[in-house]
Amino acid sequence: MAAADRARLGVGMVGYSFMGAAHSHAWRTAPRFFDLPMRTEMTAVAGRNREKVTAAAERLGWESAETDWRRLLERDDIDLVDICTPGSTHAEIAIAALDAGKHVLCEKPLANSVAEAEQMVAAADRAARRGVHAMVGFTYRRVPAIQLARQLVVDGRIGEIRHVRAQYLQDWLSDPSTPLNWRLDKDKAGSGALGDIGAHVVDLTQFVTGELLTGVAGMLETFVSERPVATEFSGLSGSGGAETGPVTVDDAAVFFGRMSGGAMATYEATRYAAGRKNAIRIEINGSAGSLAFDFEDMNVLHFYDASESATTAGFRRIVVTEPEHRYIGAWWPAGHGLGYEHAFTHQVVDLVGALADGADPAPSFADGLDVQRVLDAVERSAAEQHRWIKLP
Repeated sequence: MAAADRARLGVGMVGYSFMGAAHSHAWRTAPRFFDLPMRTEMTAVAGRNREKVTAAAERLGWESAETDWRRLLERDDIDLVDICTPGSTHAEIAIAALDAGKHVLCEKPLANSVAEAEQMVAAADRAARRGVHAMVGFTYRRVPAIQLARQLVVDGRIGEIRHVRAQYLQDWLSDPSTPLNWRLDKDKAGSGALGDIGAHVVDLTQFVTGELLTGVAGMLETFVSERPVATEFSGLSGSGGAETGPVTVDDAAVFFGRMSGGAMATYEATRYAAGRKNAIRIEINGSAGSLAFDFEDMNVLHFYDASESATTAGFRRIVVTEPEHRYIGAWWPAGHGLGYEHAFTHQVVDLVGALADGADPAPSFADGLDVQRVLDAVERSAAEQHRWIKLP
């Protein structure tokens, strides 16, 4: 179908920093590599500072700029609102957008509290009855190697799941002179490493296994309680000014849990793992085999088939770049790896496809609520001497 004959999807984005840039790249790229069933248009980006948001619109490829996100809801040329702002704003923007009849894509974690997430799910349910849909942005689901891992589990290749092991390791806060930013402020971020990166591995393990956590117990730690206040010239690394302020979130989280199928699960999330830049490590052991993945080698999945002869059995290194693997056929020849940004493009592809079909996209706000309940339970457990907390 010619682009002019496809239904138009006008997109308005709120926020234009790190996540906004990643989402912008995806909206620009998806229709150029994939045959989308709708004609997507990058209609407007919203931010509070007129000069900065106007410059961002030009740099990132948006047609216009707004200084109030509410204007996106008033515009007839915007059909979907993409939320790339701190967690403290997610509920207000998402609920207002859904009630205004706009589809919503919201970054993770879904909210800063279970109560907010429940309100967002209720708004999504109301909207769905009117044909308006919502999705939460757990983009790592869209890595082709993760998709293959999920398929191997569905196909029964690793059998009954016994162990789930997950880590998300970064090091960008290892230097105590790294200045404060909104991710270190509980009022804005909700939590620290737990929600910022721990949410990802909770979602990934639930997605790959097809099971939910039924209970958790954990501990949280803040290693550096005071940091320099950021200056205009300080970034995520390097020193801020002489003034300091409090860190009000966790720097690291460790917790264990039980999956709904009975497997034991262990999780670690930290931004203090010196030398680890973006190490999302997942290993799943089953009665018939195992899977292992590390995002720092994101085009590879390791698979062990326990049915093979003991004399030759071992982990198989699968380079997930063949056209038969999900999403890969739209990109490069086999063996030419994908990068971090491609998962965001795949997110747009799946979202637009679902909207064209009138279907609820995944992961849904309800999936985001499931993760939020896990985060909340870990926080409560850590505050109550590592007490075991049951999940719904």
